[in-house]
Amino acid sequence: MAQILSIKDMSKEFKIFLVKELGFNSDGTYVQDEKGEKILDRYTNEPVKLDNMAILPGSTIVLDNNPLSIASYLEEFGDVI
Repeated sequence: MAQILSIKDMSKEFKIFLVKELGFNSDGTYVQDEKGEKILDRYTNEPVKLDNMAILPGSTIVLDNNPLSIASYLEEFGDVI
């Protein structure tokens, strides 16, 4: 079973490090792709803010941490948590 780790209270510097390790970037506010374009939540189509991002276990998909996106992800990919 995957271990769940909340990054909500971690520093901005750690979150930027994390997204860079996953092949993304950040301007300090939003998660960006390698071209500097804002990453959009695949379910809400809204830009993902660094302070509210979610990365679920076994995935490199960056989502906005909201009930709709989390439920939609679990519906699409199954219960990975």
